[in-house]
Amino acid sequence: MPTSLDPADPRANHLLAALPADDYGRIAPHLQAAPLALGQVLHESGVSMRQVYFPADSIVSLLYVMEDGASAEIAVVGNDGMVGISIFMGGQSTPSRAIVQGAGMSYRLPARKLMEEFNRYGPTMHLLLRYTQALITQMAQTAVCNRHHTVDQQLCRWLLLALDRLRSSEIVMTQELIAHMLGVRREGVTEAAGRLQSAGLIHYSRGHIRVIDRAGLEARVCECYEVVRRESDRLLGHYGAGSPG
Repeated sequence: MPTSLDPADPRANHLLAALPADDYGRIAPHLQAAPLALGQVLHESGVSMRQVYFPADSIVSLLYVMEDGASAEIAVVGNDGMVGISIFMGGQSTPSRAIVQGAGMSYRLPARKLMEEFNRYGPTMHLLLRYTQALITQMAQTAVCNRHHTVDQQLCRWLLLALDRLRSSEIVMTQELIAHMLGVRREGVTEAAGRLQSAGLIHYSRGHIRVIDRAGLEARVCECYEVVRRESDRLLGHYGAGSPG
């Protein structure tokens, strides 16, 4: 089942598009269009989830929030995946917060319907487990990146991950929100964005970031971006629908 480019079609989400026709046909009647607004919280830390979300042209950030309110992004989810893996991993809740960092369309599915399909132990289960492995890789690489690489490199990684999940080269995001995502001071983001703009890689104005030179970002980014992209391609990009890998 090919991926759709139309966010009005649930198959704009790559996971939904990868499902065999029978599996998709069973859950499709239960998918609800759910437009997401910038800054909207999909679930809070420790709260049991009753819905899962499949972004179409929106982006959701998974954040770990400290007791003092400080936060840092541990992963980003877009049309490549879903929000709510704890449902089928057995945890029901997670210590992270899911917040919309790119407004757009998503599709909401009751958790019990996802579990019904997962518990058939067929193609849907295999696909979701492969996606979970890819997401864990992203989380691990993000932790390494935040510890060892410069704010410039982190910002390049974040921009490229966002671009991979959007149909546009423009991202609507304030420097304050980016600072929260990266877990750094706002001044650090301002300086890093200024350097990228001076290099002709991006244009930033009033919360709008337009990427001018993607190749330039890829040349400046640390290896973390390529590790995550390559692992996602390995797990999700080259298998037929329903293949156990």
